Amino acid sequence: MPTAPVSPPRPPDASAAPVWPASAQEVPGGGLAVGGVPLAEVADRFGTPVYVMDEDEVRARARAWRAALPGADVAYAGKAFLSRAMIRWIKEEGLSLDVCSAGELELAVHSGFPAERIVLHGNAKSPDDVRAALRLGVGRIVIDGTGEIARLAALVPPGARQRVLLRVVPGVTAGAHAAVRTGMDGQKFGLSVAGGEAEEAVARLLGQPRLELVGLHCHLGSQIAGLGPYVTAVRRLVPLLDRIRDRHGVTFPELDLGGGFAIAYRAGDPAVDPRTYAEQVTGELALECARFGLPLPRLTVEPGRWIAGPAGVALYRVLSVKSTGGRTFVAVDGGMSDNPRPALYGVRYTVRLAGRSSTAPGRAVTVVGRHCEAGDVLADDVELPADLRPGDVLAVPASGAYHLSMASSYNMVGRPPVAAVSGGRARLLVRRETPADLRSRDVGE
Repeated sequence: MPTAPVSPPRPPDASAAPVWPASAQEVPGGGLAVGGVPLAEVADRFGTPVYVMDEDEVRARARAWRAALPGADVAYAGKAFLSRAMIRWIKEEGLSLDVCSAGELELAVHSGFPAERIVLHGNAKSPDDVRAALRLGVGRIVIDGTGEIARLAALVPPGARQRVLLRVVPGVTAGAHAAVRTGMDGQKFGLSVAGGEAEEAVARLLGQPRLELVGLHCHLGSQIAGLGPYVTAVRRLVPLLDRIRDRHGVTFPELDLGGGFAIAYRAGDPAVDPRTYAEQVTGELALECARFGLPLPRLTVEPGRWIAGPAGVALYRVLSVKSTGGRTFVAVDGGMSDNPRPALYGVRYTVRLAGRSSTAPGRAVTVVGRHCEAGDVLADDVELPADLRPGDVLAVPASGAYHLSMASSYNMVGRPPVAAVSGGRARLLVRRETPADLRSRDVGE
């Protein structure tokens, strides 16, 4: 059984920004356990690579946002990681759900998630996406451009009204990488506040009897560590609400400020604290609404990575250790097919030996994947024991978000399984993709 904790116990919303789940503990003889289950046992039972999700960590993190914002709507961003179990967990914790496609939507509803607590968004919704949303009765559809307005209205059945939000761009630059900065002008999402397109879309929406515009939506980006961008967004959106009231005589009951909250991938990385967010951002919203004499809208936030990311640990087995060109490369049995984020965004991860103890001195190595790309690097310049050998299990924390959801079958390597751990038990949530699965999709001659 586990004995000593990896780090002192802490609440999951602590500003110390831990990279491991709260349940992570050393086990006798070396190695690491999460959720009371030794990670070496998980690797043996389910094979590697494998994603391990700590159910209790997910639930605690969902509760942290609910506690910090009791009057708000907390919508889990399903694009981070979605499975039937995850849907059940967030449903039971009282969260809403944010989805981006008919696929995510259908999984959620068929898993028992209430459609009225679902928000569908996306800059290029297909007709199938929209039809599924209307058929299943989603609570909100986020309008991303003026061209969507008439198309959506035409699909709403006569006598019905669909509640919608309008995604606007407040002109705020935020996010850890240029590819994920979505709150500034000149990118594909939303309609500009400064350019006037947002106000034009509001006028069009208010003229559609089958659409009920209930508020504005914005999303600034991803892995945002500071709260300044959210405060700036509030200061730009509330004046827009004031202009809409003056021009059209309407006030909106809802304001969705999106997510993008940073987590720690390595020790010392900054992360967002929900309580501090509540104090600063909702405080600024109250001040701005009071300044313009507007009623306070109900706030929606969309944490995805913040809830799922630190709850996940990816496990790999070492295949080879090679020194060449003045560097040491540790090759593992996964790579960019199960974690494309280092190649896409230059993300740096923590890596540790998880299956045994070692008294060998540490040395700097580069952990690389098995794929035919020089850029298939999982972690550069990390310290691992000098006696690392093939068969060892390595653990990569903060792997619960944007890993499986962005995974591919590059080189026809199947996507890994997902196992949940809680209370000393492990169970399979998503099975491994097999060669037979990959062959079954190839139907041509």
